Formats: sequence, structure tokens, C-alpha cells
Amino acid sequence: MLRAGLPRDPAQWIALALSLAALLAGAWLLRRGRPPAAARPDPALPRPDAASARPGTAPSPRAALRLAIAAAFAVVAALISAAYVAVYLRGGPRIIDATSYWLEARAMAAGYLAWPLDEPAASVLGRFLVRSDAAAHAGAALGGADASSADRVAVIFPPGYPAVLALGFLAGAPLAVGPLLAAALAIATYDLAARFAPEDPAAGCAARLPFVPLVAALFSALCAALRYHTADTMSHGLAALCFTVALASARRALDEARDGATGAPRGRLDPAMRAAAVAGLAAGWLAATRPPSALALAAALLLVLLPASRRDRAAAGAREGDPAPRLGRLAAAMAVGALPGLALLAAHQRAATGAFASSQAAYYAVSDGPPGCFRYGFGAGIGCLGEHGDFVHHNLAESYGFIASAGTTLRRLKLHLVDALNAEPLALLVIVGAVIALRSPRARPLAIAPLLQIAAYAPFYFDGNYPGGGARFFADVLPIEHVLAAMAALAIAQRAGAAREGHGPAGGPRARLAAALVAAALPLAGFAFRAGFEHAALRDREGGLPMFDPAEVARAGVARGLVFVDTDHGFNLGFDPAPGDVAVLRYRGDALDRMAWEARGRPPAYRYRFAIPDDGGLASVSVAPLALDGFGGSRAASSPGEPVPGEAPPGEALPGEAVIEGESLWPPRAQRGAWALPEYASGTCASAGRLLAVHAAAAGDASAADASAAGDASAASDGPAASDGAAAAGDGAAAADTAVVRVGLPAPWLRGARISPRVAVAGDGAGEVRLLVDGALLHVWHVEPAAPGAPGAPPALACTELPPHPIPERAVEIQLSLARRSAAPAAPGAARPPRARAEIAGIRGENDRGSGGATAGSGGLFALDAVRIAGGNSVDR
Repeated sequence: MLRAGLPRDPAQWIALALSLAALLAGAWLLRRGRPPAAARPDPALPRPDAASARPGTAPSPRAALRLAIAAAFAVVAALISAAYVAVYLRGGPRIIDATSYWLEARAMAAGYLAWPLDEPAASVLGRFLVRSDAAAHAGAALGGADASSADRVAVIFPPGYPAVLALGFLAGAPLAVGPLLAAALAIATYDLAARFAPEDPAAGCAARLPFVPLVAALFSALCAALRYHTADTMSHGLAALCFTVALASARRALDEARDGATGAPRGRLDPAMRAAAVAGLAAGWLAATRPPSALALAAALLLVLLPASRRDRAAAGAREGDPAPRLGRLAAAMAVGALPGLALLAAHQRAATGAFASSQAAYYAVSDGPPGCFRYGFGAGIGCLGEHGDFVHHNLAESYGFIASAGTTLRRLKLHLVDALNAEPLALLVIVGAVIALRSPRARPLAIAPLLQIAAYAPFYFDGNYPGGGARFFADVLPIEHVLAAMAALAIAQRAGAAREGHGPAGGPRARLAAALVAAALPLAGFAFRAGFEHAALRDREGGLPMFDPAEVARAGVARGLVFVDTDHGFNLGFDPAPGDVAVLRYRGDALDRMAWEARGRPPAYRYRFAIPDDGGLASVSVAPLALDGFGGSRAASSPGEPVPGEAPPGEALPGEAVIEGESLWPPRAQRGAWALPEYASGTCASAGRLLAVHAAAAGDASAADASAAGDASAASDGPAASDGAAAAGDGAAAADTAVVRVGLPAPWLRGARISPRVAVAGDGAGEVRLLVDGALLHVWHVEPAAPGAPGAPPALACTELPPHPIPERAVEIQLSLARRSAAPAAPGAARPPRARAEIAGIRGENDRGSGGATAGSGGLFALDAVRIAGGNSVDR
């Protein structure tokens, strides 16, 4: 939906007022600054300060003044980003990715790439968290310590940005990191323009365009998309800085090498080598921040270096007979500079997965489906139904091929038109600037770099677009686009000036200032009439507030104890791997809450409620005591012992019994040929109106077969080694046509207890529930399909409680293996069915992570509803 119109909120009106003021001031300066014809300078004469713009020369006083103005623009950018935190974010991170980066940075500030995972694991594990415990279980199998004592959990995102954000945590001001990045981006944009679009025609420009660096820095400061990405704790602000610094430093290194080629050698740490090392450091850190963007940067750096290589080879052949002697040393310096970022990335992947593997791939292998859905590339089966269900059902019904990739790219580009200068029509300046840059060998890489960024993300299926953040996968090249737009704006102004009797805006200081004011008016007006609506939508979404605020906890008088939160966002914002007097955990509404309370010494417990009104508007926040005096579950109260009206403990646990909801056990420990998702089942027999549904991979899906092997490998590094053996002996014992999902249970509380799984089936959903204890198959429950319903009606959900079975007193690890029968194999040559939802009475395909829903692969449902526990241990025993 296109959001545009007259300004509505104060920020838009302020932008409109500033835009009009800039236009009026620019018009006044043009009128006052027009000299008589006899006094007009000859455009053929060189400018007095032209030499000062040539790379490698000492800065003139005028160049120092321009740098001071660029620094002022940097301050403006920082101040606007800081204001964005207060006005649009309302004090804290808002997007789920941003809250995940927040948690990752807090962990790194405490010294963790992956922190220890205590039981019950479900009180911590959740969205965008990956578990790595293969080494621990291998040690336990050899007679070592309890396997759970060495389990680890990490955020799945690359560590480059969280490492920088961690510095803010160490300084006690994490939200100050974004405005500092905003200031650095404005300066870096100025430097990029100065390097690739200098005023000296001898440097290779197609035409002399004075003032480009300052206008580019001004565009950077007024770019609303960059203000968001340097306010919310997202990685794109740092990625844009790394991309910009790497390109500018590589160009600087070549310029320094060229200028020093005729002088005496200056050693390994001469200016050229230092600039090359900085370029490598920025490139390596970009790889540790956003790896696909690093691919685009690598190609852009080749565009910068290869033409210089050809020129140096010709010069070196005439001088020494050694091809490109300097370029080899510069490339080596860049490679050495990239090592810190690459080492950080490798260390994080090792800590998160237990191997040098992708943490994101490991996470999706056990938390989403179909198998192999999260891949960088093209083919069938791509698109995760849990995280991006609605998007996949609407856009990727069959596969991710050329047509789907083109559609995804075009949707990104459509939204990206707003990003650079706050309104779609102004994106024409970027295109015109690219045409100008293509005519200049020096500036040509700037014209091609955005295309490389677009190509780098074409193999990723999800749009990644949202209001305010724009087409965020393309945000990393916004500084380049600002340089291109500045080139276009000043070229247009120069032509307009030439049309007025040879006197253009570049002809004098007043005219240049007038051109800058007119240029500033454009993005300000764009924000007032167009982009401001997108950022207002971001401000008002999901309750309009951060989903956890420590100030609310303090206002409730909580000085010590546990605070249970309902949302993934709230957990990420509140949880601390090194907790103090107040610790934040996930609220499950079942026996897991009491287990977590017991494991931490039974401190005072509270529930943090973040309630979003059905009709929109600001969310309401409350912090109330949480009664955990019954083993069967938990309940919030306005005072200890007082139940919340209308709320009952989930499940109908009898005295001495406890209930663990099936959906609380997501994400599973391992998946093979299947995947499990929490799903709503309101108005059915499902306990608490939700369940953990097991979906079998579509029969005949080649990608599912390939991904099953990958999933098993992931399970080997993400799940227990002993249980993987059981998977071969136990999970695979039934038949080759089963699809298996394994979930873990909190062993310390279940030793000596009797557990009774409760399953829900619909249609032809059927399978087995297998009890695995310390890698051995202990018991198997068989689940038959539900009775057929009325002809033509959607299958109804039927719930069955299976007979109880005891757990050994010395059990170290307990898992349930949910084996679902797969659909019948497709006929040879049959078309692969689209990934559409199956219709099951009472099931709504929605959850707080996405909209997975039951799939049509089998026409039925097989789900774990709950696990009932009788007896067992408290933490004291």
C-alpha cells in the first residue's frame, strides 16, 4: 500500500518547513549572487583550488573548510538518529532482528559468543537462538559430566555488528552506537565522493563537478532510511559504513601508490599500505556482518583494482619488467587486514554450531521446514513456512526459480526507490548519477556497485522489506547512491547555470551554497510527503513500544527475582546471560515456569505482560506477581495468591501432576524428513489452544531428501551424539517412510516420574511417539488416524492421551521422537504439488513467528499437544 499525502505528524511538518526554508534561501542566494557579465569567470580557466582536490596533495584552507562542513553534517546525522530513537522507536529496539542483535551484543559484552544453557532449556530457547551441545553429549557418552552442564546457546546472526554494539554495552550506552555510526557514515560518504568524484578533470572524471562530496554527505544526513538503520539496533548501518570505507580506502591506496611510485620506497607501512589494510579490515568486518554484501563488495573492489592493475602492469613492464609490483603488495595488505573480521565470524560459527558451519542454516534445520528451506540459491523446497509462511504461500508456491527471484528483486527495488532520498521520483537522481559515473573510468565502480548488491541478494528468497527499514538488503549501498545522486544534482545545476548565460551554481560560493540548499530541500520534502508515513507506520506497529522496558520493572518495585515475558522481542531485550538481581525468562504457562523458578532458587516471580489492543494503538504494560506454588503450572496475580480474572492454568493437572505444553518444546532437538511448528488450535480439544504440529516433507521432493542428510548432519552437531545413534536404531526402526522430529524434556524433574504424551490427530495424520532415554529406545506409543468425518467437511481434530510410562531414576537425557507417516510417493513424472495449507477444522495457521499452518502434503495433522507428568522430582531432590 502506497503511503503518501500531506504531512500528519510533527516530524513531517518540521521537514516541510525546513524544505521550504531551504528553497527560499537558495532562490535568494541565486538572485543576490549573480555577478555582472564582465565579472563572470571564464569557465575554461582552472579553478584556484582545483589542485587541492587532487588525491595525494596537501589540503588547502578551502578543503579544510569543506571537511569542517562535512563534520557538521555528521553531527546533524547523529542528532537526527538519536531523535529517531526517542520519536519513532520510543526508546528501544523494535524489530525482532534488532532485539536479537541486542541480545547477541549483551552476551558478547559479558564475554560470550555462546553462553551456557541451563535446564529447563525451554525457558531460554526460542526464535533466532541455536543450540550447540554435540561436544557435551559426546563427553557424557564417555562417562563425563552431565550433558546439560555444557550445553550452549547463541544468537544465529553474524557477529560483526554485535561486536561493535557490545562496546556500547560496556560503556553503558548501547543506543549511542547507532548515532555514532550515523556520524561516521556522513564522513565516509564525503570521503567516498572525494575519492571517486574529485573535482580535478585530470583524475579521470567525465566532467568537473565541484561540491559533490558535501552534497553527498548532506544527502546521507537527511536520508530517513539511514536514520532508521543507525537508530534501531540493525546491522545495515555498520554494513554500509564498512562497504563505503572499503571502497574509499582501496581507491586511496591506489592513489597513494601512484603518487609514491616515482619517489623513494616508504616501507611496508607507507600510506598506500595503510590504506589497503584499512580497506581489508572494512571488507573483512563486512563479511562478519553481512556475508552476501561482502560478495558484492569483493566484486566492486575488483572493479577498482583491475583497471589499476592493467595500468600498473604496462608501467611496470617499461620500468622494471615486473608486472604490477605495487598492486600485489596492496592486495596482500588487504588480505591481512581482512583476517580479524573473518576470524571473528569463524569463532562465532564454531561457538554457535559446534563446527565451522552456518549458524543460520543450523537453526532453520531444527526449527522450520520443509527440510532445506533456508538456502542461498535457487530450486525446489526453498522458503521456510514457519518464519515466512504467508510470504512463501503467496509468492513461492512451487519453487524459487528465475521468475520468483525476479519478483522478489522487483519488490525490493520498488520499496528501495524511497530509501535513498525519501521519495520515489528522487531516485531518478541516482540513475542519472550512475549514467554520469559510467562515463568516468574512476567513478565507474560506483555505478556498478548497487547492481552487484542487487545480484548478491537475488539468491535469497525473502523480501526482507518493512516500513521504515525499506528494502534493507540494499541499504548497505545507500552511501554510494548518495554520491551518485549528488553527482546528478550538481550536473543538472551546472547545466542550468550554463543555460543562464554561462553562469552556473558551481561558479561561485554563493551559487554553490544555493545549489546545496536546493538539493537539501528535495529529501526534506520527500520525507514530509512520502517517507514520513513509512516511519510512522514503523512507530505504531506491534503496540508502538519496545516489548520490554526495564523502567517498567523498576516502577513495579521489582528489585530481585524472575520476570517472565510473553514475547520473543521482550525476551531478547530483557534476558542477560550474566544476570544480576533480576533475571528474565520466557513465560510458558505450564510446568516449565515452576521448574525454571525452582532451578534458580525459588525467588520472587513476576509476569511482564505486553498487551496489544485488537484495534491497534499503544500496548498496555503490566508487571504482576506470578504464583508458582502449584507444580502443574503458573498464574499471574495482582497480588500473591490472587488469580487473574478469566485466566486458568493450562491443562487440567491433578494434584501431584504437571503439564508441559507441546508448543513449549519448540524448537526441536533434531528433524529428519519433517519439521515441527507451534500452531494455534483455538476452539478444539488442544490444551491451551495450541499444539506442536509435525509435518512430513512432500514425497518425491528431491530437496527434502538432500536436506534430510543435511538435517542429520546438523543434528549431529546440534543434538546429542548418543541420541543420533538411537535415531538410526530407534527412529529409523519403524520404516523408511517415517518423518521424525525429536524434542527434549527437562530430565532433572522427570527422573522417577511417569509421563503420558497427549497427541492430536486429524485426517490421515498418524504415527508413533518414541521415548528415548540416554540414547536408548525405551518405549513406543502407536497413534492411529482419527475417525473419518462427514464427507466434504474439513478433518476434525481428535486428542488422545497415551498410557503413562515410567522414567528411570538415573536418566540424564530424555527425548520424545515424533515419527509421522509420510504421504504416499508421487507417481513418476507427476507435477510437484504447490505448498498450500491443508484445511483442518479449528486450526488457524498463525503464530507469533509467522503463519505456517498445516500443509497439504498429507491432508492431515499429527501433533504433540502436551506431556503429562505424574510424580518426579523437585529441584531439591
